[in-house]
Amino acid sequence: MSTDTGRVDAALHALADRNRRAILNEVRQRPRAVGEIAERIAISQQAVSHHLRVLRHSGLVSESRDGTRHLFSVNAGGFAAVQEYLEGFWPSRLTALKRAAEATARKDHRARV
Repeated sequence: MSTDTGRVDAALHALADRNRRAILNEVRQRPRAVGEIAERIAISQQAVSHHLRVLRHSGLVSESRDGTRHLFSVNAGGFAAVQEYLEGFWPSRLTALKRAAEATARKDHRARV
């Protein structure tokens, strides 16, 4: 398995859980501590810590320290592998859409002639 494939798999696995997506929403604007996240999304600190470990492992969040507090924030760079993976689907889809539109235009043109 290539490193990119591993990163994509880890990120998609992390994103598949709604609690992790809720945590990402909470830390997207500013760094937050585990207790603050737990309070805002109404799950236990232990559960938040577990989800943050998965998110950190996947590269989607980063951790910093402010004194004794551990703060978590979105790591935008962690989304790059997923974005690249998803963008790989668009060229083929756009080509198929173009072909379908051109075929429809040819049919319409022939029907008018």
